[in-house]
Amino acid sequence: MEVGEGVTGFAPGQRVMALDGGKSSGFYAELATVSATQVVVLPDGVDLTRAAALPIAWLSAWYCVRHLARVSKADTVVVKAAASGVGTAAVQIAAEAGAPVIALAGSAEKAAWAGEFGADVTVDTSAHPDDAEVEEVLRLTDGRGADVVLDTVGGRAFGRSLREVGHGGRVVALANVALEPSTVDTRDFYPKNASILGFQLTNLQIHGYDARPDLRELADRVAAGAYRVPIETVVPLEEARTAHERLEERANRGKIVLWAGPEFGK
Repeated sequence: MEVGEGVTGFAPGQRVMALDGGKSSGFYAELATVSATQVVVLPDGVDLTRAAALPIAWLSAWYCVRHLARVSKADTVVVKAAASGVGTAAVQIAAEAGAPVIALAGSAEKAAWAGEFGADVTVDTSAHPDDAEVEEVLRLTDGRGADVVLDTVGGRAFGRSLREVGHGGRVVALANVALEPSTVDTRDFYPKNASILGFQLTNLQIHGYDARPDLRELADRVAAGAYRVPIETVVPLEEARTAHERLEERANRGKIVLWAGPEFGK
């Protein structure tokens, strides 16, 4: 997006990215008004389409990997739904920290694609369903379990995440796309002294999180070529329904960006 007239600290026409701070229904509009405290200037080398993916999916992955789990090269990290927007970001951020990454995805094709972002090992969970997924993660970690499990799925998958984490490990829960209860057995985590860390971006902002430093660092890393932000397609706002249908089919690879206003797709 670009800054309009009358905003202090920014120049009219300056390229920026912004969060809505949880106070509106989002940016499904040609024009939007947000607080200047939610706005970050884009560095050269980051186009507007890639910038559109950073404030939600990438910021979520960044916060969970860097701030909550505090991933280092000493950690083995499991990323669930690794072919998703958050997943592909988390794989890259964890890999850049030097951590071995096990990427889980729901098909052989998606697992192979997730491997292109720096995962050391990929697992097709359609070939390792339910308990077999846990067994495969334990096999890949020589029975120890992972140091960090990033659970972007929820529901029954969360119970498996607790069984996949090792002694003193961290399970980060940041979504429930399964839209089903996450029923767990406490015996799957407390004997291991494991930690469960919750994340929800909107509530984090409501309670005072200033995302600007993290967004600036993310944008700088993208501009430097450290991360690849996969964009499948850019569609005009009036075709939002088509974009949503493709998302619901889970057929996309990378982000689908909606474009409102002039200069479509620039």
